[in-house]
Amino acid sequence: MAAEVCHQAIGTLQSHSFLNNLNHPQKVGNNLVRLVTKDFISTNGLSRSGSSYCGQMNRRSVVIRSSASQTSIVDPVSSSPSKSNSSDKPKKSNEAALILIRHGESLWNEKNLFTGCVDVPLSKKGIDEAIEAGKRISSIPVDVIFTSALIRAQMTAMLAMTQHRRKKVPIVMHNESEQAKAWSQVFSEDTIKQSIPVIASWQLNERMYGELQGLNKQETADRYGKEQVHEWRRSYDTPPPNGESLEMCAQRAVAYFRDHIEPQLLSGKNVMIAAHGNSLRSIIMYLDKLTSQEVISLELSTGIPMLYIIKEGRFIRRGSPIAPTEAGVYAYTKRLALYKQKLDEM
Repeated sequence: MAAEVCHQAIGTLQSHSFLNNLNHPQKVGNNLVRLVTKDFISTNGLSRSGSSYCGQMNRRSVVIRSSASQTSIVDPVSSSPSKSNSSDKPKKSNEAALILIRHGESLWNEKNLFTGCVDVPLSKKGIDEAIEAGKRISSIPVDVIFTSALIRAQMTAMLAMTQHRRKKVPIVMHNESEQAKAWSQVFSEDTIKQSIPVIASWQLNERMYGELQGLNKQETADRYGKEQVHEWRRSYDTPPPNGESLEMCAQRAVAYFRDHIEPQLLSGKNVMIAAHGNSLRSIIMYLDKLTSQEVISLELSTGIPMLYIIKEGRFIRRGSPIAPTEAGVYAYTKRLALYKQKLDEM
């Protein structure tokens, strides 16, 4: 069963792409909406020396055919049918859900190798972890998915969504060329309503481990000494040879979160991020206001989702849902409770 689901998920992952700006649709012709990415730039003084960012992607744009009201990605379950709204601006909400998932075990995790930005898929255990993660979040609304540009994070997101009770279909945004944009347009309003856009970004990639990538972790400790390897892996500002420190990873990941993901949440959209141990640690450091010393001791297990609720602009951690009926998650917010109730009724 897991292998079959994996095969279906891999079939959707034909390329990596960006969609950095969902909030500013423009009406063109017959409800044609062009969503244009911003040029990604160096932020917070972040250096781009060497190969630290695993092959940065080209600047891109995406075209989706949709009505202006649908570009707000409001889940039909969480809102009853309403009269058409002449305003193009999505309604703002004071509450939204944020799901963070570290990818399932990869084939190099299984072999105890430093992976970093090397693009390797999930192991069989990782596939099972992603499916189990999906079961845990199956009653939590998801309007838009952000992933890293690496296949293990994208596989995790796709496999998790196969378990969601809403049965919406994740659609990876393909926009490598004008032809790709034209060929990937969706012309059914009903299909668009049952879809979730998936935006991939290199800024959410794992920390680049430089010359350690591909090396066995135990053999590396034997060669360089346990203390030195521990400093490379767990210090905040010491990078491995020709690699990134956690501080450097945090600069790019948090800047992307602030600029492109947080606005989605503030507008009331429910977001899932499937990424990596260090990029997610960086985002959690921002959400929980952790110090550089506190974040280095933060451990994230593979395939275990973590839920945050944003209320009145404040992020509140709810932990990991144990099961779709886990009381603590739904008791906290009326919106999530009503969403689950409507799913049950359906």
